[in-house]
Amino acid sequence: MTSRWSSRLLPLIGPVLLFLFWQLAVSAKWLNPVLLPSPVETLGFMFQSFSDVSMRTDIGATLYRTLVAFGFAAVIGVPLGVILGSNEKVYRSLEFLIDFFRSTPSSALIPLFMLIFGITDANKIAIAAFAAVLVILFNSAYGVMNAKKTRLMAAKVMGISRWHIFKDILLMESLAQTFVGLRTGVSIALVIVIVAEMFIGSETGLGHRIIDAQQVFNIKDMYASILITGALGYLLNLAFLLIEKKTVHWSSKA
Repeated sequence: MTSRWSSRLLPLIGPVLLFLFWQLAVSAKWLNPVLLPSPVETLGFMFQSFSDVSMRTDIGATLYRTLVAFGFAAVIGVPLGVILGSNEKVYRSLEFLIDFFRSTPSSALIPLFMLIFGITDANKIAIAAFAAVLVILFNSAYGVMNAKKTRLMAAKVMGISRWHIFKDILLMESLAQTFVGLRTGVSIALVIVIVAEMFIGSETGLGHRIIDAQQVFNIKDMYASILITGALGYLLNLAFLLIEKKTVHWSSKA
């Protein structure tokens, strides 16, 4: 019973340490108090801001753009990754392009996407989807390629059809790695959406709120928006962890 409670309390250690370090930095005046308000004041302002319609609108706008971008990325990246991963020669022939664009900071491509989509929501969603799809595709492909060879050989010896090998072995074996790509992809989509909201004409969204608060020197609102952005990313990641545990329940028993 005690060990169960201690394991549940472990995730709280990080936030508590951050809170204490933040409070120490404020108390020791390592930075100007105007530039770094206390954690109590910031958290109080953050919780109070939830009653503000504009804050809820900004959270909703960012979440909508992130989920739409991630949805496009998952629908494209997972099937394409599985198809490429099932034929290693085809994947190797495209590996340079995949790794090249995966290694290129997507934020550097914002001007290109602005030329194509203009200053619209489609721009923000498209560039976030582009960043996420490459990570999802990469992980899905490697998940298929790294499927356990012994199971593949046993299936072939037993005369199982190629379709059933693909569906029941390659696809199932790749799910654990695919979920790593999905979790990483949704985080990247959120990051790129925030950056796009900051620098591509936007009237809503947490990125817009952060840069706007910084420009008018509303420091508490800026920090509160940053904390909400981090919490949103954490909750999205947690949601996928829970889905993964229910979906890939056999991975730890392999």
